[in-house]
Amino acid sequence: MTTQTIIGRAGLRGLARPFAMAFGLAALITLAAKVQVPFWPVPMTLHTLAVMAIAALAGPRLAVGAMLAYLGLGAAGLPVFSGTPERGLGLAYMVGPTGGYLAGYLLAAGLVGWLAQGAGMMRQGLAMLAGLAVVYGLGAAWLALFVPADKVLAAGVLPFLLGDLVKIVVAVMIVSLWARARGARRA
Repeated sequence: MTTQTIIGRAGLRGLARPFAMAFGLAALITLAAKVQVPFWPVPMTLHTLAVMAIAALAGPRLAVGAMLAYLGLGAAGLPVFSGTPERGLGLAYMVGPTGGYLAGYLLAAGLVGWLAQGAGMMRQGLAMLAGLAVVYGLGAAWLALFVPADKVLAAGVLPFLLGDLVKIVVAVMIVSLWARARGARRA
């Protein structure tokens, strides 16, 4: 039996759209990871903003699919991550100091997507803060394999916290504007 026989033609066409959307969103995450914005105390990328906004807008399944596509492309050696190819490529990059943050984004995408479904701005913001806590928790735990434990917060959390909070505010505003625009278009 072929896959087409098992799933059926309509089923294959039905799978094409979510896969295309996931890879399109993975491309958006890649672009966001490559953008460097001058900020204090460290320059920031728009990676967190993209992941949080996508999760709140697309829901948990598509957001996780987008993150899996993003991670899969990175594991295959494509320079999708921030700092690539300069800081390495593929699995070598993924098991490096930032690997825990990448895993955290995957879990955060599902969590934020789930918590933000049908939510207002306040609950969306709280969902994104919960997602950020997951990113920082996994990221800092993994970073502790590379940095002395007493320096993990100073190296992997504190320099990025203010920028990530700003990105969450912007992500909530984007999600709200998108929802308003869709509501106006439907009316």
